[in-house]
Amino acid sequence: MSDQIQFIVEKLNQEPFRKNYNLITFDSLESMQLLQLLNDVLGEIDPKHAVDIREELPEQTAKRMLTLLGILKYKPPGSISDLSAFRQGLVTGSKPVIHPVLHWLLQKTNELKKRAYLARFLVKLEVPAEFLQDDTVADINKQYEELMEAFKNLHKECEQLKTSGLSTAEIRRDISAMEEEKDQLIKRVERLKKRVETVQNHQRMLEIARQLRLEKEREESLAQQKQEQKNQFFHAEQRLQRVQLQLKEMHDAVVDSKPESLMKKLEEEINFNSYLVTEKNPRELQSKKNSTYFLQKVVAEPAMSQSDLNVLETKINEVNAQLNQLIEKRMMKYEPVDSKFSMYRQQASIISRKKEAKAEELKAAKEEMSSAERQMLQKTNQAHELEGSEVLKGDELKHYVNKLRSKNTVYKKKRLEIAEITAEYGILQRTEELLKQRHEAIQQQLQAIEDKKGISGYSYTQEELERVSAVKSEMDEMKGRTLDNMSDMVKKLNSLVAEKKASLAPVIKELRQLRQKCQELTQECDEKKIQYDSCAAGLESNRSALEQEVKGLLEECAQEESNYHYINCMKRNVEIQLQRAKEEMKAYVSPDPQERRKAIREQYTRMILEQENLGKKLREKQKVVRESHGPNMKQMKMWQDFEQLMECKRECFLKQQNQTAIGQVIQEGGKDRLVL
Repeated sequence: MSDQIQFIVEKLNQEPFRKNYNLITFDSLESMQLLQLLNDVLGEIDPKHAVDIREELPEQTAKRMLTLLGILKYKPPGSISDLSAFRQGLVTGSKPVIHPVLHWLLQKTNELKKRAYLARFLVKLEVPAEFLQDDTVADINKQYEELMEAFKNLHKECEQLKTSGLSTAEIRRDISAMEEEKDQLIKRVERLKKRVETVQNHQRMLEIARQLRLEKEREESLAQQKQEQKNQFFHAEQRLQRVQLQLKEMHDAVVDSKPESLMKKLEEEINFNSYLVTEKNPRELQSKKNSTYFLQKVVAEPAMSQSDLNVLETKINEVNAQLNQLIEKRMMKYEPVDSKFSMYRQQASIISRKKEAKAEELKAAKEEMSSAERQMLQKTNQAHELEGSEVLKGDELKHYVNKLRSKNTVYKKKRLEIAEITAEYGILQRTEELLKQRHEAIQQQLQAIEDKKGISGYSYTQEELERVSAVKSEMDEMKGRTLDNMSDMVKKLNSLVAEKKASLAPVIKELRQLRQKCQELTQECDEKKIQYDSCAAGLESNRSALEQEVKGLLEECAQEESNYHYINCMKRNVEIQLQRAKEEMKAYVSPDPQERRKAIREQYTRMILEQENLGKKLREKQKVVRESHGPNMKQMKMWQDFEQLMECKRECFLKQQNQTAIGQVIQEGGKDRLVL
């Protein structure tokens, strides 16, 4: 149930809902809010249902939702077998009813949108049988069913075209290109037939050619299958290597999971780093400084000849011999025979040398490991690029789409160019055949003229002589160049062999000594390896047993921890509910009227009384308005008639005034005439 609610909250927080819920706020929603939320989800699936449920009756809301859920083929869970109980829960906004519906709708939003769209046209209207007796109604119903079937077929074709990804323009171009290729192939087949008909046993040769073509096609298909299997094998090996690498990393991470082992490992790293800082690196730095000093001194001195070098080598040997003698005398003089210091010194020097050698090996191993990690990271990035595991978003996706479009346009242009070149190639091939036919006709005419003159084969013999002479001259030039190249190559090889012999002579002497030393070290290494393998086998068996034990304990710990957190959350919820119930009970039984007014029950009771009083007042007002509606309408009609009567009187009065004014003007004009 918690996973279901988590999924619902995640989907509601995404587009197009963007509710910004969390588990607590979603769980605290009231029944009306849950119903409105369910209605919003249904409105997203079918826009006709995007309404406010407060503006319609609960029965209408439930009927509308049940109708849409029936169209979407929603089946109530097994715990709600009775449809009336499901309907009642949908009316009241019950959480056990609303939550599964929301989970089902949000899981299949896109599929349900398509189903709701199709339901507008494919849900058949049930016409009663008595109405179908009428011919007109029956014809209209038949047309309705035919249009429904046509819509089904058109929708299927539309979906297939959407998934195919082809456009009509591209199809037309492909058809035109294929028709041109077809015409060219037909012409070519006709020409080949004409040429083959003159050959003996052409039917048998055609059959053999057909078998050859079939075998070549089979060979190509087998080669393609072989390549595919090779690719699959290569990808499988890559996946195996990645899995093995992940397994090794997990093993390495689990091996030193205890604090004691981690501390021990850190101490070893600290000791190694301190040894490098305090002993090894200063000694190497001093040796590098000394060698640099001597090299600078050698560079500063003038150039020395071979005799000078020989003199220096003899001096160095003499000084070394004297130094060895002095060391032996000192050892004989200051150290008694029965003393053990010499043995301890030798052991200390051996241990120090071994320590230095192991430090060098460890340093080299670390460098090799770091380089291997870098290579692994590069290979991982290359694998991601080849497999395309990254998802492009935003501007990168737009850039990729634009790049694909540009490539598509280039591809179409190149395709048109190829079609043009193919057509031109057919024309040129036809021209070549015509020229060959003309050449053959001319050759036949020439042969007939030669036969007529009695010199048949003259032109052919002349052409052959010219061709043979040209080939002979080319072969002579090639032989001369080849001999010169071979002589130069032999000289170079002899000089290189002599140089290599001279340079490899001291190396070969040194290599013999190193081989003997290598055999001794190999024998010692084999003995040490046997000891190491036996020790490693014992440690590996102990490690696997400890890994199984640690894995079981970790799983048990994770399970107990999840149970602990779940019980704590449930306990906290119960405590909050108990606290709210105690506060409500305390406020309800309190003798103080102010405290009792704070109780939720009192608040709701007061609100109910206020709403009831308001409803009574509105009903009384409605009654008064209903009783006075008839007389008021009659009075309004009388006033309208009175207004029309007064308007008519006003117009008559204005007309009368205009007529009196005109009469006065006429009378004044008559008086003026009488005076004149």
